[in-house]
Formats: sequence, C-alpha cells, structure tokens
Amino acid sequence: MKKLLSIICISAAIMLVQSTAFAQPNHSLTFRSLWNNYTNPQPAWEDWENVFHDANDRGVEIAYGRRLHKGTWLMVPGKIGTAQYPRSLRKGMIANLDLLLHQNLFSRESLLNPSIHAGIGSTWDFRPERFDFNIPFGAGLNIRLGKNFFLNAQTQFRASLENRPAWHHGIGMVVYFGEPDRDGDGVSDKEDRCPDVAGLKTLMGCPDRDSDGLADDQDKCPDIAGLVNLMGCPDRDGDGVADGDDKCPNLAGPAATMGCPDRDSDGVMDVDDECPDVAGLASMKGCPDSDGDGITDASDKCPNLAGPAATMGCPDRDGDGIMDTDDKCPADKGLASTFGCPDRDGDGVADIDDACPDKRGDAAHKGCPDTDGDGIFDDIDRCPEKRGVASLRGCPEIKKEDKAKLERAIKRVQFETGKSILLRNSFAVLDEVVNVMNTYPEYSLKLSGHTDNVGGTEMNHDLSHRRAKACYDYLVNKGIAANRVESKGFGETQPRADNNTAAGRTLNRRVMFELYVK
Repeated sequence: MKKLLSIICISAAIMLVQSTAFAQPNHSLTFRSLWNNYTNPQPAWEDWENVFHDANDRGVEIAYGRRLHKGTWLMVPGKIGTAQYPRSLRKGMIANLDLLLHQNLFSRESLLNPSIHAGIGSTWDFRPERFDFNIPFGAGLNIRLGKNFFLNAQTQFRASLENRPAWHHGIGMVVYFGEPDRDGDGVSDKEDRCPDVAGLKTLMGCPDRDSDGLADDQDKCPDIAGLVNLMGCPDRDGDGVADGDDKCPNLAGPAATMGCPDRDSDGVMDVDDECPDVAGLASMKGCPDSDGDGITDASDKCPNLAGPAATMGCPDRDGDGIMDTDDKCPADKGLASTFGCPDRDGDGVADIDDACPDKRGDAAHKGCPDTDGDGIFDDIDRCPEKRGVASLRGCPEIKKEDKAKLERAIKRVQFETGKSILLRNSFAVLDEVVNVMNTYPEYSLKLSGHTDNVGGTEMNHDLSHRRAKACYDYLVNKGIAANRVESKGFGETQPRADNNTAAGRTLNRRVMFELYVK
C-alpha cells in the first residue's frame, strides 16, 4: 500500500511537471555521478561502522528541473545504482525516484550559488518487498562555468520509513535552458509586459488583482472588478460611463450628461433640467428659447419675437420699456402713462393726441391750456397769446379806426381805366393796410376784385382778378407774408350798387379788403 501511494504521488507530480514543462521557461537538466552509502536494511548499531566503511556503492542521477519562482525550483531526479545488503554481504541494484523543492540561495548569475532542497522520494530494489518511502533533504553548490552551464556538487540524506536511511553524494553538471522568466509566472521576459511581477499568460504576464480581465497597469480601478472597455472600472447602471465618472451611477444616462438621464436629449441632465421633457439650451437650464432673446419660452410673452427681459421677451423697437404690442408709438420712445408715446410737455396727453404738445394742458382740451385766459383754449384759439372773443376764434376784435382804414382802402384804391395798374394816390392807402396787417399778425387778408357791367363778362372777370392781384403784390412787396394774403376776381357778379347809373358803376368798381382769422 505504501509503495502504491508513493508511486501515485510521484507519478502525479511528474505528470504535472511534464504537462507544463515545455510551456514554461527556465528549465534545467542535471547529470551527476553518485556515491551512495545505502544499506538495505540498516544493520544493527554494532555493525553500522563496518558497513559504513566497507560501503562503496556507486550510481548515476539524471534530474529535470523547472523554476517555479525566482530561485525556487521543482526538481524530479531519477537515480540508479547499487546498495549493500549486510545479511548476505552482497551488492544489489537499487533505483530512486524523487520530487524535490530546490531553493538557490543566490541568483543564477552568481559565480558560487549554494542551495538547499527537500521533498519526497522512493527507493526500490526491483522486488516488491523491497520498496521504501523516503524523505530526502540536503544541500548543494553550483559553480558557474558559462552563461547557462554550471559544475554542481550535492550531498543528500534520505530519511526512511522502513529503517533504510542513506547518504547520497554527487558531483556533475547542470544545464539551464528556455527563455528567462524573472517573475516565474510562466511568461518569458521577452513576451512579459510586467517581467518583475508575476501575472497571467492571458495578460502577457501582468497581474490582475480584481480578475476583471484587464492588467493592473492598464486598470484604472485595479481593486474593483469592472469592464475592459471602461479601463477596468465598474458601471452599475450599464450606461457606458464608469461609476467613478458617473454622476448618476444607479440611473442609466449618456456620456454627454456624465451618465445621468436626459429625457429630451438636449445635453442637460434631467436633475439640472428645468424643462426635462422639452429640448432646450444649457444656458437656459435645459429650457427652449425659440427667438434666441435669452428668455425661456415659458416666461416669454412673445416666444417667436426677440425682445428684452424688461418687456418680458417682446420687441421694444424704441427702447422705452413698453413692448411694441402695447406701444401706441412703437418707433418713438415714450412713457407708460401715455401707452409708449412721447409727451414733451408732460401733461399726461401723448404728443400724437396733444394739440399743444409743447404747452402743458389737460386731456379735456386735447392737452392745451388757455394761455391768455380768455376762456378759449389754445387748441382752438388762433390768438393764444392775446385775449379775444369766441366769434373770432379767440383773437381780439379789430379796432374801429383800423376797420375804417380798410373801408377807406375800398373806396380810394384806384386803377388806370380798363387796366390793373395802381394809381399813385393808392399807395398811401395800401400802406395803411400794411400797418393794419402788422398790427394784427394773427389775421389774414382776403382781396376780392369787382367791376361794373361795362364790357364783356369774361373781360371784366379777368380785369377784377388782375386788380386784386396787383394789390396782393403790393402788400407782399411791403413785407406781408404771402400766406396771409389771398386774392380773387369776381368780375361783375357781385355789384354793390345799380350799374345803370354812373354813381352805381363807380361803387361797383372796387377791391374789397377783409380781415379774417383762419
């Protein structure tokens, strides 16, 4: 049973080594010549000395080794040689098969490299009853002769469960082969991205502490299992944004909003979006601004027309703070009290409705005052600076003496017979009319030319027109504004007296001078 157990253990170990031997770097083969002091079975104590001195057994050893980590090796030595049998004092053949852990104390590049070893082993003399289970341990020394070639000496004591201990002393050669693997992870230094740290073949020799399939040197979260496409970091909500960068690690959202949901896809995460169901602008906290005036549509009274905040987003062309839709004068800066229209005199009546825009008045009189206090307000008073009467639209009445001058002009302004040329004696009369016009600048003058019935109707009409025009020209030349004077001829159509008498015809030949207020 012991023999079977030993063979199974050693065979399994050898199979393990063989299955990976050529897949792993840094192998070795050792060849030794042995001197055995092996007695089967061990003699009584009193005979031990003679046996020991007489023993001269020899053998050979071939050992395969594989480095496990740095200077630690797994060795599988096989030996064959002779052993003493004290009862018959004869020699017999014996074989050994071992599995050892071998530790070099210095680096392989050292000139002298001592080592120690220990393990399990077996001894067999080719007869079933002669199988023995051993525990070998010992020490050795490598002397470097070349890069991978060493002279080796080793001594080993083999403890026996069947009272068959032994000493093996050997000397020989060790040869190392295979790619170097400093960290002993089974990946050659040539192919190992992390040659000084033991790692995984699948990761080219680099470690993966969190076992997420990404090497630690490339893993941004080396101690937390994550996703390869996220540099090894976890993503609980599966939105493609690593938890460390995800502001909403438990709610799926796009990378543009740092992993937070964005229902309206406007680039503003829902937690910060004041309009989460309507696409908007980041500058507007996710709310839309259709007219681009900086006021959200929800607060904009004119969402499709750009306007300032002062008018709640509605246009205000004149900049008076009153939106155009409510501004009666959208192109002129005005006041709220006058619905956006200007009010120069500040009387509360907009200039467009104010008959006196530069004088303070009241709304009842179209914004006009009664400047001269005559009871006639300036909006209908043609002489607002002078007290007058209603019949003359607020202008003062013409004095009697001035009326008399106009009456004299009617009688005394004369022309050459049949012509429109003024006689010289008419000039003084017309000069008096000029003085009256200057005295009453608010009045205008109507000149009406008339004739008798002598001659043709058409001729008389033309003559009356030309005579009235002659008076007009004289007055204008004397400085009276042309817009204050008008002239017209009526011919023989408006007689003052009987054209059948000479006295009547004289009265009918006249130019009328009539002052009036426009």
